Amino acid sequence: MGIEIGGLLGLLLLVAMVYAIVRIVQSGAGTGAKVLWIVFILLVPVIGLIVWLLLGPKG
Repeated sequence: MGIEIGGLLGLLLLVAMVYAIVRIVQSGAGTGAKVLWIVFILLVPVIGLIVWLLLGPKG
C-alpha cells in the first residue's frame, strides 16, 4: 500500500509543479524573476511550491 500512496503523492506533486510553472510563465513578472521562481520550484519542489503560493508573482 505504501507504493501506491507514494506514487499518488508524486503524481500530485508533479501536477502542482506543472501548474505553478505554467502560472509563472504566464505572469507579468520580469524574465529574471520567472527564471528564479522556476529554478527554485525545481530544486526544492515541496518548499518551493509553498513559498510560491505565499509570495509568488500574482497575475
